[in-house]
Amino acid sequence: VHGLVRGARRAPWKRRVVEPGRKPMSRLAVLAGAVALARRLRRELDGQPCLAVLLPPSLGAVLANLAGALAGRTLVNLNYSIGEAAMASSLQQCGATKVVTARRFLDRCPVGLPADVTPILLEDVLHGIGPGARAAALALALLAPVALLQRACGAARASRPDDLATVLFSSGSTGEPKGVMLSHENLAANIDSAIRALALDRDHKILANLPFFHSFGTLILWLGATGGVPLVLQANPLDAAEVGRLVAEHRLTVLVTTPTFLQLYVKRCTPAQLASLRLVVTGAEKLPPWLAERFEERFGKEILEGYGTTECAPVVSVNLPGANRPGSVGRPIPDVRLRVVDPDDGRECATGERGMVLVSGPNVMQGYLGRDDKTAEVLSGGWYRTGDLGFVDADGFLHITDRESRFSKIGGEMVPHGVVEEAIHRALGAEDRVAAVTAVPDPRKGERLVVLHTFPEERVDDVFAALTTAGLPNLFLPRRDAFVRVDELPLLGSGKVDLRRVREIARSSVEDPMARGTTGRAGGC
Repeated sequence: VHGLVRGARRAPWKRRVVEPGRKPMSRLAVLAGAVALARRLRRELDGQPCLAVLLPPSLGAVLANLAGALAGRTLVNLNYSIGEAAMASSLQQCGATKVVTARRFLDRCPVGLPADVTPILLEDVLHGIGPGARAAALALALLAPVALLQRACGAARASRPDDLATVLFSSGSTGEPKGVMLSHENLAANIDSAIRALALDRDHKILANLPFFHSFGTLILWLGATGGVPLVLQANPLDAAEVGRLVAEHRLTVLVTTPTFLQLYVKRCTPAQLASLRLVVTGAEKLPPWLAERFEERFGKEILEGYGTTECAPVVSVNLPGANRPGSVGRPIPDVRLRVVDPDDGRECATGERGMVLVSGPNVMQGYLGRDDKTAEVLSGGWYRTGDLGFVDADGFLHITDRESRFSKIGGEMVPHGVVEEAIHRALGAEDRVAAVTAVPDPRKGERLVVLHTFPEERVDDVFAALTTAGLPNLFLPRRDAFVRVDELPLLGSGKVDLRRVREIARSSVEDPMARGTTGRAGGC
């Protein structure tokens, strides 16, 4: 909050937010708009301690988040791609009975809100803010001390570094969504470290099209709000044509995205459109080597792969210009420390030895909302157990090899799903993601592998034959009848594969052979 106010008063007329079809908003205008909205929402929320937001990256979403922060409320950006059950769980866990959204969004993307949850429509709220309220908000934004400003917005007191700033719910792809609790200090520390690592300055301009319920989307939101980097908003990261147009029109310099979305941009954006980019940073899923090569060939720019987790607010490490090691996820950003330990006995691993990745730093979460048991499983002595397996090489670059949870125990042995997926894609020579490996219960061996795929059924015999000669252990080989074709792989709003939905489709297809035509589709818009 202090960074938001300081930035607006230091350079009030500098551009902060641009949304296509609207007049660009200065820093002061954004702050004043957030103040006016916060004061208006006081009557709507009736003491609800959190401010739940159900919106894509947009001016309304930015103002709602900033208003909630000024009002001292915990921000909860809801994932609109996870389905009704997970949505209801998220709302119940954070105690929200009212949700800030927009009529236009609900009309375009119907979302199943629980019957006992009331939508607060931004169009109606903003219409109720008259000239007098706007003038009062502008005066407060310009002149009021931060403590007084926050009280005027409904906060009991000025925000402190260890206050809870936001709860980001996991996708629920591996179970019920968990609410990751991040403090103001967690967010501020990660933003500061990211700015220092990537040498971001006020000459940079960033595209904000990752959803704010995603940890990297949240980072971009607050990077613009407090870090002074202007944002250009885009609601749909799948719209590659609009991405190319916005980057070219606004001469954007930073693109933070995922490999899934990058594949679309490689196919549909022109080199001229992306010419202004100076930093292209990707995370959330493994960057395929072919994609990095194709992007550099087409656009003459290298992709900087990074690594982060929601629990780390989110950035842990990133490759940098001049220090980019393909295949790695870079070195730790400033103030973040890494350890790699044996996942069974906690022994420190030697350089190059694979183990469990642990993270420590001011960015590490406070814990999981209402789940002390789950918190105790991953936090100990200031270190966060990521659940990711990897190693650090002799030059300090981190390499992630797989998720601990993406293993199956088959016949007493651990089988990594990622290794099998990579072998399938090599066998096909596929550049796009066309297969996802999961497991279903097996009465004899505990579990058995199932492969959801989008490639033609007639290629299954070729893939199966290639896997048997690829040098994989026998336990790593799916059975011939374990290949299940779907129209498309189910994706989350972040672009990652929805692992829970993959498992559901696999189980229903194996148990009911007639279900093998089931299409795995993303749940959001």
